[in-house]
Amino acid sequence: MTSIDRLDAEILGRLTANARVGIAELAADLGVSRNTIQQRIRRLEDVGILRGFRPIIDLGAVGMPVQALISLELDQRRMAEVVQGLGALPEVIEVKLQAGREDLLVHVAIASLEALQPLTASIVEIEGVRKTTSTFSVGTPVPYRLQPLLDHITEGSGWGRSTPLPS
Repeated sequence: MTSIDRLDAEILGRLTANARVGIAELAADLGVSRNTIQQRIRRLEDVGILRGFRPIIDLGAVGMPVQALISLELDQRRMAEVVQGLGALPEVIEVKLQAGREDLLVHVAIASLEALQPLTASIVEIEGVRKTTSTFSVGTPVPYRLQPLLDHITEGSGWGRSTPLPS
């Protein structure tokens, strides 16, 4: 694991807000050289902290305005089959492994509330799925954000060189 400092946090926060921001703009905004920004980004990629740049897609704008979270209880011996089956469903955006009563949390995007029933039926047909429980997302009062967490992690640090944390 590698620690990050305030400069790393600022770079990551700005890239999270706008992955298309240029090196020169980042350097000017943060008051450091372009070379410093390039080296920091390369290091953040090399150590696995920065794992790519993705666009933010408005699912409603492409005809999938409803998002649901489906919790699944499984036959544990069939986990691999269930995951493979879920991966074959185009509406499945993400699957997270859970600790607790439910085993998986499946994030789906669908065109309408009515589309959940046939999708759930498809999920239940996957060998190993015992039970499903669905909830809907009706809004996003706190959108995806990282800057407060990055600020917390780097509280009290300066813009010095990041160092590996002791194992």
